[in-house]
Parts: sequence; structure tokens; C-alpha cells
Amino acid sequence: MNDGQSFAVTDVEKHESGHTEPLRECVLTALRSYLCSMGDHDIRGLYRLVMDEVEQPMFTAVLEHTKGNQSAAAEILGISRGTLRKKLKPRTDQA
Repeated sequence: MNDGQSFAVTDVEKHESGHTEPLRECVLTALRSYLCSMGDHDIRGLYRLVMDEVEQPMFTAVLEHTKGNQSAAAEILGISRGTLRKKLKPRTDQA
């Protein structure tokens, strides 16, 4: 079982070369870059922004991996199929 500590992100080029970067390092690098680019601007709602940016691509990647099998995707994600289906519905509270 994967504890999340050793998971590594690869894109096709990195995968082919054998080079991988841990997911947490990718996230840390992206967040540092975002915060640096914001400079002195007021930052609010960073948690929601990150969750919105990460959650849907994660579901997309896992569903692609399972060829659309929601039960298998939910198992990989560690959530129920019902929760996955709920999270796949478009949010109506976005302006």
C-alpha cells in the first residue's frame, strides 16, 4: 500500500528518461512559484484554489487510468463510488 510519501509524478518525457519528482515536491514548487508571482497582492482562499486545481485533474487521471471504471477509480482514490460521483458533478456555486 502506498503511504503517499513515495509517490512520484512523471510526465511522458520524464517517465521515458527514468527521472521522477515526488508529488509533494511538485506541489511545493508550484505553490512557491504562485506565491512569488502574487508579490504584494492580497491572497485569499488559497486552500480552496489548490483543492479546485488539484482535485478534478486527479479524478480525470485516475478515471483515464481505469478506463472510466468509477468503482475502480474510487478504490484507487480511497473514497466511495458515491462520493466520487458526487465530486464529478459540476459545481453550481462557482461564479
